[in-house]
Amino acid sequence: MATTFKNFTSADKINTRTLLHEAIPITGTIPSGTYADNNVKNYSHGMFQSVYDYPYLSSSANHIFDITVGYSSKSLCSSSAATQNAKKINIYNQMAQVLAGFDHTGSVREFDRDGDLASGTKHREVIFLNIARLLGKDELKKESFKLQAATGGLPETRTFTNAHLLTVSDYSASTDYRVNSPAGEYGILYTGSGAEIVATTGVGLIYYQAGIVVLTGSIFPHDWGAPDAAYQTGSDASVNGFEMVLTGASISASCDGFRNVLYSMEFDNTTELNSTIYFCRANSTDFNYSANPTYLTGSKIRVKDNKRKNQPISYVTSIGLYSADNELLATAKLSEPLKKTPSNELTLRVRLDY
Repeated sequence: MATTFKNFTSADKINTRTLLHEAIPITGTIPSGTYADNNVKNYSHGMFQSVYDYPYLSSSANHIFDITVGYSSKSLCSSSAATQNAKKINIYNQMAQVLAGFDHTGSVREFDRDGDLASGTKHREVIFLNIARLLGKDELKKESFKLQAATGGLPETRTFTNAHLLTVSDYSASTDYRVNSPAGEYGILYTGSGAEIVATTGVGLIYYQAGIVVLTGSIFPHDWGAPDAAYQTGSDASVNGFEMVLTGASISASCDGFRNVLYSMEFDNTTELNSTIYFCRANSTDFNYSANPTYLTGSKIRVKDNKRKNQPISYVTSIGLYSADNELLATAKLSEPLKKTPSNELTLRVRLDY
């Protein structure tokens, strides 16, 4: 037991920040049918789907991500005749106001293809992937995201080859990312064929702290789910397959279609570990005595073997961190006692993580 207290100086403590990363691979078979869709939860409001890594009624199931779709009120898809038109617009506006914010007129900004939020091409028909905090942790690591999806073949039966796969990645995002979002940092998603990424035209956005992927539907030229007769015959060349799905299918059905074409998704998450490191210094004249009742026997220091000229000895077994009014706040235990005498000094390093 200590009888004196030492105050920390500015040289006795430092703060550190460590980023820990974990690779998260998600194969397309998990969200698209391994468990006969029993791991996909639909809701009565019909505005999004939740995907789990196991049938969601099981106590061992883990939430992976949510899927939904939406379009801007300025989109060609916006029509009173479109299925769930108001809900799809509301979803787009809700995500846009959180991730893109408002302009000087108070209007919700649309998702911008090059991320500068100025005039230019906008992503108006999009798929939203909201990665669960369980997997995304504090944020997604920049330049680690890659998604592969089929743009051909037979998605309903997952019959497609590598030639049908399109790769989407946040190419070069570790050095080229944006900070003008109210939701934090975000990068531009680019596309390519196979492993080749073409960093020219953006096909989506990825918000790292929010853990949200915004993917334009324009990269999917083919219909999902039930074929559309007009699209099959080519009588409506102005609207691509994804737009036809958006206008003619419910949100849940559109999410089903995306899960069918999703081949794989992978990213690295980030856990931010903040630490305060205290250097507890016991100088030669410090802590050479103990207030523990067993330290004395017959009013004499037990460890001196009743020899007056011997140095006092104590053994350090733990460290206490106290508040300014000497209230014990934290205790650190040593793996073994350390011998302390007037002829030696100790510096013990204590780290608090939070």
